[in-house]
Amino acid sequence: MTTNFLALVYLISGCLFIFGLKGLTSPATARRGNYLAMAGMALAVIATLKSPVVSGLGVIIPAVIIGAAIGAVVAKRIEMTAMPQLVAALHSFVGLAAVLVAIGTYLNREAAGALNGVLMGELAVGAIIGAITFTGSLVAFAKLQALVSGAPVNFNGQHWLNLGLAVFILILSIDFVANDHFVSLVFLTLLAFALGVLLIIPIGGADMPVVISMLNSYSGWAAAATGFTLGNHLLIITGALVGSSGAILSFIMCRAMNRGFISVILGGFGAKDDDEGGGSATRAAAEKGANSAGVEDAAFWMESARKVIVVPGYGMAVAQAQHALKELTQALEAAGAQVKFAIHPVAGRMPGHMNVLLAEADIPYDQVVEMDEINHEFATADVALVVGANDVTNPAAKDDSSSPIYGMPILEVHKAKQVFVIKRSLRPGYAGVENTLYYMDNCSMVFGDAKEVCEGLGSAVREAG
Repeated sequence: MTTNFLALVYLISGCLFIFGLKGLTSPATARRGNYLAMAGMALAVIATLKSPVVSGLGVIIPAVIIGAAIGAVVAKRIEMTAMPQLVAALHSFVGLAAVLVAIGTYLNREAAGALNGVLMGELAVGAIIGAITFTGSLVAFAKLQALVSGAPVNFNGQHWLNLGLAVFILILSIDFVANDHFVSLVFLTLLAFALGVLLIIPIGGADMPVVISMLNSYSGWAAAATGFTLGNHLLIITGALVGSSGAILSFIMCRAMNRGFISVILGGFGAKDDDEGGGSATRAAAEKGANSAGVEDAAFWMESARKVIVVPGYGMAVAQAQHALKELTQALEAAGAQVKFAIHPVAGRMPGHMNVLLAEADIPYDQVVEMDEINHEFATADVALVVGANDVTNPAAKDDSSSPIYGMPILEVHKAKQVFVIKRSLRPGYAGVENTLYYMDNCSMVFGDAKEVCEGLGSAVREAG
């Protein structure tokens, strides 16, 4: 394969990636977008293997086959609730690859006497971004997988330590480029590994959706840096696409939470929700002044409702209740109700989490509405059904200036005529903040597993009809 033909194939692959990203902007075209991106990657891999500069196919092809087999098994078995930590783990692979490419390229080029200042600068940048992405993604994975606490880890002088590490990394980078000291490359990589850990540990569970998109951006820039190092135009294009889209998504997520991007990086809020079930939930609700209701009570309200808005959250994902919700939706529509699903941008643990789950249950796309478009409709809803969502429905974000989540846009479910919240207990969510919705006169808690409760509601509504 000639160099010019390879460049043409890479250009076609890059276009397919762009069309793939475009397809992912809507649930209706997301599947097509995935297929286009997959076709682009398959084309790129085949073209690269046919490139005249690639050798050692006897090692590369078995490695590709083994990696593909592992990836296929993981993709088949992974639950949607575990998708965020899988994404974080995959980001770490990209970061580590960038580090290894930087070090390997230096050793190869030094032996061949083909080093120059520009290349060494690229190696330093690739190693730094890759190392931060690697360890930062591992920390995010550990938090999401509950291997460590999801609470923010803060200590005195933390920001000064991070600043000091950044300055030392810069000094070592300059020394590496100017004096060709391999030891400087090694030490700046080690310090970047440490900085990746220190940047992510102060970020709490409530900010994890932003962290996922931010690390996605880092992995893109790491790939772009690797592309410059290897002189691979497609890696540069792909890395730039991922890096820029991840950065834009991080900005959108921060705006949805009324959080500054810098404030997220410098220290997040909130811990992982250790929500537990148990027979004491109803008693605890009574003691705290919250109303509790049974499945039959909630079904009674829904039977005569003309408009029902469902708000899914991470609790729905954990219980895999989306299919039960689909059946409940059909029962309500058969009874004459209009049903819509309200989606908060940061519901769940990653962007689009709820949309994917609802699409899996074949909920029509036109029934799934984003926060900005549906908030005004809660005031006209007979029932708002909250399924495992917490912080994104907390009126304290609007009413309590002392609350850590004050100013965060929420789904205004409290304006509905009646609100039912399906949850295992009254424990707070990621932000670690008490949800004042639970103590409002028009709100009742339905304690239990989201899937079982939704199945019970669907059966009750069908029987009544």
